[in-house]
Amino acid sequence: MNDGDVSRQIQQMVRFIRQEAEEKANEISVSAEENQEFNIEKLQIVEAERRKIRQEYERKGKQVEIRKKIEYSMQLNASRIKVLQAQDDLVNSIKESARKELVRLSNDKRGYENLLKALVVESLVRLRETAVLLRCREVDRKVVESVLEEAKRDYADKIKVATPKVTIDNVYLPPPPTKADSHQPYCSGGVVLASEDGKIVLENTLDARLDVAFRQKLPQIRRCLVGQGGPSSWYGHGCEADKDSST
Repeated sequence: MNDGDVSRQIQQMVRFIRQEAEEKANEISVSAEENQEFNIEKLQIVEAERRKIRQEYERKGKQVEIRKKIEYSMQLNASRIKVLQAQDDLVNSIKESARKELVRLSNDKRGYENLLKALVVESLVRLRETAVLLRCREVDRKVVESVLEEAKRDYADKIKVATPKVTIDNVYLPPPPTKADSHQPYCSGGVVLASEDGKIVLENTLDARLDVAFRQKLPQIRRCLVGQGGPSSWYGHGCEADKDSST
């Protein structure tokens, strides 16, 4: 084998080694690219799962916050309802106490006579009719009859008109309240007057006047209950300003 043959064989071996090295390098490069793509895809999947977990956590966290707000709102409303109910119960008990005072008022014979006369005069002034129908409780009929003429004269003198014709109705207002029939209609006293044609009716009973007075004073009563903590404060400084301003 001459030098040329040896040289050619060496060159062939070099080319083979180089080709094999290049093929290995290509395999390594391809494998690296595949691994890199796999890692990127893996990272993307992991990040996507993390996002899902975060979103689910945030969603559940918001649901918990919403439930907390709903529960708090429900508890707050329930507390407010309890407070309002307690206030209403107390207001109703105050009104009931006032009604009992009306019963005692009608039991004061002399004082009740003067009150009935004043109610009749006031009703005539407000109606200003020449003829009216008067309705009272059956137990009050004799008292009304005893003060009616004087009441008519007082009205005529006050308004400078002729004395009106007043007819006492044979249909009576409900009787006084008693414990036995507390759920039945009752009237604590007073009168109801109507024009002769019945188109104008003026209710001037003690119960009606109490209802009107109570509606007018209800805001003041509630302020005392809310602002001062209870009825005992009405006799303290809390309601003095309101009491003074009403006189």
